[in-house]
Amino acid sequence: SLDEMVHMAKEMQRNGFKIPLLIGGATTSRIHTAVKIDPQYDGPVVHVLDASRSVPVVSSLLGKETKEDFYLKTKAEYAKMREEHASKQKDKNFVKLDEARAKKFKTDWTTVNPTKPSFLGNKTFNNYPLEEIAKYIDWTPFFQTWELAGKFPKILTDEVVGKEATKLYEDAQKMLRQIIDRKMIQANAVVGFYPANAVNDDDIELKLNLQGAGDKTLLLHHLRQQTKRAENVPYMCLSDFVAPKESGKQDYIGGFAVCTGIGMEKHIEKYEKDHDDYNSIMLKALADRFAEAFAELMHEKVRKELWGYAKNENLTAEQLIDEDYQGIRPAPGYPACPDHTEKATLFELL
Repeated sequence: SLDEMVHMAKEMQRNGFKIPLLIGGATTSRIHTAVKIDPQYDGPVVHVLDASRSVPVVSSLLGKETKEDFYLKTKAEYAKMREEHASKQKDKNFVKLDEARAKKFKTDWTTVNPTKPSFLGNKTFNNYPLEEIAKYIDWTPFFQTWELAGKFPKILTDEVVGKEATKLYEDAQKMLRQIIDRKMIQANAVVGFYPANAVNDDDIELKLNLQGAGDKTLLLHHLRQQTKRAENVPYMCLSDFVAPKESGKQDYIGGFAVCTGIGMEKHIEKYEKDHDDYNSIMLKALADRFAEAFAELMHEKVRKELWGYAKNENLTAEQLIDEDYQGIRPAPGYPACPDHTEKATLFELL
């Protein structure tokens, strides 16, 4: 979506537009607007954090006395931000890949005995009980969706937003009950486990033929850290945490995907037809919370039952949110494995 914004600015320039371009939304920032978007368009380009804050910006752009001054001031401000950003980029030093690999994170694999999962291959979980998923909901991001800042449950007694937050939470509980009782959405998941070993320093090789007849494999590619670090700090890669092939140890890797929006469209359609935007947004916000909760639930199920490497885990809801468990669930596109193209491999696998 950020690239699309840059493309849009280029198209506005190509077509000789003069109208202001306001940039907003959860993925945007002032620095991205200044560095990537503003240089593509000669007209006014302004980053506004959310719709409510666009009013003074638009007022400045419409005012006969303020328009030119605001335009020049913003352009100058963004030009300065670009200069500062460029100088910071120059300060980043990278080491060569061979050097980073030589200083990889090392484990004594002779002392490690990887736990074998309870099954190999994929297993689907269709129509998972919504009641069970609801117990894993983290409510703090729910309030952020409605632009109410604060941590749950403290936000309910907050001096500034407490009253609104409490009303919103009560409405959410009613809708939550409705979703569960009427089965308004369906939750499906797929979990897969595969024999895995690290190869070629940064790759993870999976065995796909689980019956033992043949040797079909698949490679997951990962990126190693290369930003220069202190002498004794390793350059990590996800492959460092899987037993290397030469260790002789058979390790495993898990993958999973969840979805909780199945069947939601017809209800959204009805709300919007009735001009009930509030409940339309509420349902979408809760379906989003269900998806995150389902991921949390399935990960716990993996640790305690399906893979079973942490069978005795007993964490509170707060500890779950703080990720105080053994193991991680990195996702393609996030810092631990930033390459989005790995998603296609993962989806094909699952």
